[in-house]
Amino acid sequence: MFNRGGCLNGCDVWSSQKPISTRDVPIGGSVYSDRMPEAKQIKPNPFDGEKVGLFPGTFDPLSNGHLDVIVRGQRLFDRLVVAVGRNPAKREVFTTDERVDMIQELVEDRCGAHVEVASFSGLTVDYAKNIGATAILRGIRNVTDLNFEFQLALTNRAIADVETVFIMTGEVHAFTSSTLIKQIASGGDIDRLSPLLPSLILERLREKKDANDGVVPWSHVDHLKE
Repeated sequence: MFNRGGCLNGCDVWSSQKPISTRDVPIGGSVYSDRMPEAKQIKPNPFDGEKVGLFPGTFDPLSNGHLDVIVRGQRLFDRLVVAVGRNPAKREVFTTDERVDMIQELVEDRCGAHVEVASFSGLTVDYAKNIGATAILRGIRNVTDLNFEFQLALTNRAIADVETVFIMTGEVHAFTSSTLIKQIASGGDIDRLSPLLPSLILERLREKKDANDGVVPWSHVDHLKE
């Protein structure tokens, strides 16, 4: 027989009175709470947008080392812009338009549709800001590169708040540079550069040399003077 305070025969106690909250009942030495945890407020991630990478350079000419960085770097971004610029300290072999066209052809064969090729002038950090780049992509060949690129990356972040992402080049490309390639092309058989250059670039470089009476139209400009 039940009453308002309990029941007979050792059954569970029932009461019409307000039950004691289990949040105040110690269990195993700790306090158990019957309250549902409050929903955690998730702050919006400012980096949830499109990840845009910028790979800048003169690419005069584009080497297999450059192409290696582009192919591997494309996996890191939703959109990767290969930007062809001009170095006033160097006299160019190929015009800006020629370089853009060659790189575009190579990129179409080896990369996804999210890799673009463009040209720019002025400071790299300004162009990065204009296209909304998340980071600047750079290839590192050796310790000498690292010292220079580290200083450049810190400067870019300080003056433009642009981050830099580094990729180590493949070991077979560690000794390659566009300046070295042009020096070899100027002084001998261009076919010796086949391990260093895509076949398209090699062919265009050969055509350029033949069109200039066997001379590669290039020289290094020291201290920005002719």
